[in-house]
Amino acid sequence: MKKKILEVNDLHIHFKTYAGIVQAVRGVNFELYEGETLAIVGESGSGKSVTSNALMKLIPEPPGIYANGEIKFNGRDLIPLSEKDMLSIRGNEVAMIFQDPMTALNPTMRIGKQIMEVLLKHKKVSSKGAAKTRSIELLNQVGIPFPEKRFASYPHELSGGMRQRVVIAIALAADPKLLIADEPTTALDVTIQAQILELMKDIQRSSNTSIIFITHDLGVVANVADRVAVMYAGQIVEYGTVEDIFYNPKHPYTWGLLGSMPDLNNSTDELLRAIPGSPPNLINPPIGCAFAPRNELALAIDYEEEPPMFQVSDTHYAKTWLLHPNAPKIPLPEAVARRIEMARGGTANA
Repeated sequence: MKKKILEVNDLHIHFKTYAGIVQAVRGVNFELYEGETLAIVGESGSGKSVTSNALMKLIPEPPGIYANGEIKFNGRDLIPLSEKDMLSIRGNEVAMIFQDPMTALNPTMRIGKQIMEVLLKHKKVSSKGAAKTRSIELLNQVGIPFPEKRFASYPHELSGGMRQRVVIAIALAADPKLLIADEPTTALDVTIQAQILELMKDIQRSSNTSIIFITHDLGVVANVADRVAVMYAGQIVEYGTVEDIFYNPKHPYTWGLLGSMPDLNNSTDELLRAIPGSPPNLINPPIGCAFAPRNELALAIDYEEEPPMFQVSDTHYAKTWLLHPNAPKIPLPEAVARRIEMARGGTANA
């Protein structure tokens, strides 16, 4: 049985603003096992990045508030830990790959020195000479050509894809048990994106690292994840394996995300679908289901009472009143049913 490396229980993150308290994360629960990849998916403003930053205690207090919950890493709750204690965990046991490598890297330092800094800080090597040798090995591991030459380069001398590989090398320098990737391919073109995703899969296979992959792109999820958490308005609204989410989605928001994916096999001139409206203001979260105002299939109870998390199977959960025994049976939207059928090779029962 795989070891549980991370457990998040009823996590609430708030921010103090002049307008009021923003409830950015509202009761998030999930777990992660050794060697597993969990993708957290949702629109901008859904709480994905706040959740990932909270896992490393990168939310500044104030204005941030860890209002409730636990973040257990290897059985140890990180929330009560001091900044001094967290310094021994960040970059060492838990590392992060940020979305924009140009802002993640120090533009005034050569990239080799930035990798060496991690190795020396966390005492992974015994000397500067050993740190340089290991840094060049890491650059080679992440697929950077002529690593000895690139060791002496500055970030601005590299392409976007190369800079992202450097950020991955820095994250891997201390052999972390958990790697958090916050939309690491968003700023890259499709070809480089595919290379970075393949690199991350290779790293996981070779080191058995656990990965949390933050993204808004369900197409990326299908290629990298074992399980998926769909976030909306600071909550996880659907949670399951990749097969659960792609072949048997239950939440209308997940339907919307799947339906808005481009259909490259569609020969018609059908317009790209979009979810109408915008995510709610989390200073005053809506009563009931937060997605109801944007959901044309919403029930009356969606505006009155927040749905519980219903269990669909041993691996699959969804926070929607459509799963209540007394709810009407609503078929999948045509666009979603078509994608499931295509994914199953035309055998799906939509």
